[in-house]
Amino acid sequence: MSMSIDRLAAEALATGTLANLPEHLFVDGQFRAASSRERMDNFDPGTGTVISQFDLANAEDVDHAVLSAHKALMGAWRQTKPADRSAILHRAGQLMRREIARLSVAETLDSGKTLQEAQWDVLASARMFEYYAGLADKLQGSTIPLGLDYVSMTVNEPVGVTAHIIPWNYPTSTMVRGIAPALAAGCTAVCKPAETTPLTALMIAELLIEAGLPAGVCNVITGLGPVAGQALVTHPLVRHITFTGSVKTGIATMQNAAKNVASVTLELGGKSPMVVLADADIDAAVEGARWAIYSNAGQVCSAGSRLIVERKIHAELVEKFAKASKALKIGHGLRNPDVGAINSPLQLGRIEAHVQDAKARGLTIAAGGAVMSDPETGKGWFFEPTIIDNLGLNDRLVQEEIFGPVMVVQVVDSPEEALEVANATQFALAAGIYTKDITKALRFARDMDAGQVYVNEYYAGGIEVPFGGNKFSGFGREKGIEGVKAYLRTKAVTVRI
Repeated sequence: MSMSIDRLAAEALATGTLANLPEHLFVDGQFRAASSRERMDNFDPGTGTVISQFDLANAEDVDHAVLSAHKALMGAWRQTKPADRSAILHRAGQLMRREIARLSVAETLDSGKTLQEAQWDVLASARMFEYYAGLADKLQGSTIPLGLDYVSMTVNEPVGVTAHIIPWNYPTSTMVRGIAPALAAGCTAVCKPAETTPLTALMIAELLIEAGLPAGVCNVITGLGPVAGQALVTHPLVRHITFTGSVKTGIATMQNAAKNVASVTLELGGKSPMVVLADADIDAAVEGARWAIYSNAGQVCSAGSRLIVERKIHAELVEKFAKASKALKIGHGLRNPDVGAINSPLQLGRIEAHVQDAKARGLTIAAGGAVMSDPETGKGWFFEPTIIDNLGLNDRLVQEEIFGPVMVVQVVDSPEEALEVANATQFALAAGIYTKDITKALRFARDMDAGQVYVNEYYAGGIEVPFGGNKFSGFGREKGIEGVKAYLRTKAVTVRI
């Protein structure tokens, strides 16, 4: 870590907050108080204490934000050349790198994740701005051969005003992976961060203005989902909604979008398998499993939360994984432990209920299994890294998303059974396999129903690689070149000559 991040983290630990945190809505290029005049406390999950307050937007505020985005869409942003859009996005990436200390510390205070994880998120977001900056002036159409008497061509146009519903587990990177391609395509955006993590969305919106983005092109409204979120996804001027969150809310979002015939990208739940075959490097698989389930305290849609292991190596693998799990350091994210806090008491209670259910049914808890606090302060919302061993195919802990640091283990007798078990949930977001046999790996990748398949490294890839799911994990793809397609519409122009 740089000294600036060290100093800022120390200041935040000492004071319990950061100075000058944003608290108002960001509409039409500036911070504005919500018309409701209602406010909400914002908590640090690592201590369970209030770090700031922020405004709660109502339908009137949302309407102002969408109208601002629509005005910019038809005016200043429409007149901005693609090469100039590219330059603005590139500057936004540079500004995020400049402000990495403040953004990372704010992200840690807001979400509970470790400071190192927050730094990775900020750097990945800066890279996303730079990636889509490189694409903004290359979104060209094509010509269609109809014969000598016609000229026919396609033109890519921005789909319009876009809404971005941002989750609490990755508030910085999920915002940017949506708005960066939207802005590259020439769309405008209205973002609604989760009510437990409002800070970095507001900070990024302000940085975009510094980067040269015209007022109104990117607006941020904070508030509650049933009020602000509902008003946003039902607004008739919104032409595309990018939503990341629960299956239930995603379905409701799609139903609301249908009323205005708006398109949607849905990134929903997951119960992703990590398969370890008998020929795998067991130590590498243990390290992969640790990263797959305990990063961000397991609060990851694509977390490898099901460890599917061949029987020959089951005992050895679980023993080593349990030892590694118990050795992990847990604590406030600003002290950079191995595992940070759970984002809210509500989510902590959900995780605890799942594990208590396992205990009540006599299932084997190979590691962890309890709520805890920060060992250094006795405060905060934490859960031990947990392993529940040898579960059946239809066990509810196998079928339901826990969204916490809880790995469930399933035992199989062959690669064929491993594939069958891996595919046997309603989710299809990601999957991983550890094996030294490339043929087995490629067959698994071919036959696995998932949006991404990782071989011998869970979470392999980067912002250049498309991300998204199938089945109840949603549809549409973000990141990579695929990520810009949702924000474009094709117009065909044909001329008789």
